[in-house]
Amino acid sequence: MEHPPSTIAENRRARFDYEIKEAIEAGIELAGFEVKSAKAGAFQIAGSHVLVRGGEAWLVNAHIPPYQPANTPSDYEEDHARRLLLSRGEIARLNGILRDKSMHAIPLRAYLKHNFIKLELGIARARRKSDKREALKEKASRREMRDAK
Repeated sequence: MEHPPSTIAENRRARFDYEIKEAIEAGIELAGFEVKSAKAGAFQIAGSHVLVRGGEAWLVNAHIPPYQPANTPSDYEEDHARRLLLSRGEIARLNGILRDKSMHAIPLRAYLKHNFIKLELGIARARRKSDKREALKEKASRREMRDAK
């Protein structure tokens, strides 16, 4: 029996700020000490996004502090760009989607799958302020209906 993937980090704000159109699974290239830190729960993806440059996809502004600061390389930057592991076809498709300036690729969550760290990327369009208000009203009405039962 396969266990459900365990979530390491979640970008809860993304679902409020963006209207998610579809989700893509991507691997992420990390150093060993970054993997240990991420598995310990120190991976922060809030405020990060994905760029496609030079035929590769990159996660920008994700924050992974060192697992053991004393044993970390001196030139280590906690928020450097990290390469995403996607196939050529997926990168080409993502690049085509991101050419539309209104579309964004946002990491929604990081999780473990077969002991590998994976990212769930959301292809999204930014919500306007009025759309955000509408979403809050809808959420409040759902909560009221649930509590009334």
